[in-house]
Amino acid sequence: MMLLIAVLSVLIPVVVGGLFFLDKTTANSSVDVSFQPPLHAILNSLTAIALIVGYINIRKGNIKIHRGAMLTAFGLSAVFLVSYVTYHFLGERTIYGGDGALKYIYYFVLLTHIVLAVVIVPLVLLSVYFGITNQLSRHRRISKWTFPIWLYVAITGVLVYLLISPYYS
Repeated sequence: MMLLIAVLSVLIPVVVGGLFFLDKTTANSSVDVSFQPPLHAILNSLTAIALIVGYINIRKGNIKIHRGAMLTAFGLSAVFLVSYVTYHFLGERTIYGGDGALKYIYYFVLLTHIVLAVVIVPLVLLSVYFGITNQLSRHRRISKWTFPIWLYVAITGVLVYLLISPYYS
């Protein structure tokens, strides 16, 4: 299982990164993916909510609710990832058009979001694996890093969408 986690931890960021270098002339332009950016923001919002619900409930000792919330966050993130890959494979690239201080804020948020989205992949996979296999000391040790980074990535995903949404064609 650790080998699979390692492979996915490399493969997912490579595939996502590779999407930005694809020749879009081979993509099926008849498929409308314009609905996906708001969907991504909704999925990220719901992921953040599920993470917070999970965190609150583990602090209260409600393991069953914690587990359900965290598996929900994992599922939402998986759906997001598939949708994100689909959108960037089939859709047009959107360039941020703002200027001034907001431009620097946007690029700072985007850069930290991207870097931490890469970092979070193995952390989430390990946290979920350790949790569902009852390796609780390992789960706790890694989850103290996973939770804040995953929450940051989910929230900044929404913020990136809100900042770039005026520039979607």
